[in-house]
Amino acid sequence: MECALAVTRVNLQLGETVEVKGKIFSGCRGFEVNLGKDCDNLVLHFNPRFDCKGDVNTIVCNSRQDGVWGEEQRESSFPFEQGGKFQASFTFASDEITVKLAEDYTISFPNRLGLNVIDYIAIEGDFKVKVLKFL
Repeated sequence: MECALAVTRVNLQLGETVEVKGKIFSGCRGFEVNLGKDCDNLVLHFNPRFDCKGDVNTIVCNSRQDGVWGEEQRESSFPFEQGGKFQASFTFASDEITVKLAEDYTISFPNRLGLNVIDYIAIEGDFKVKVLKFL
């Protein structure tokens, strides 16, 4: 079962954070959280993969500019469980996006597009959004 949520005109400014909470479906192959200007210009494509696109238990981060993907960044730590809960906060800065997954686990990804505002958030895959909170 795949779900999708897209929010436009978000107006997330530098220094602000968006928090995502939800439920990972049993049998989840993967899901993604995308932040950017629009679907073709993503400052962050955050993609935990349980078993998807040749990756197993890997977090893939990337950017997309004018519809063209950048170089992937892979994280080997994988703090997710199928059927479990998901909670992450995404803090937007001029030089990077910091993803906090647990008290002691964060991922940093560069702001390759040089965006000063995030207007688009999309979440899709084998995942149900319970909370989308702006801080």
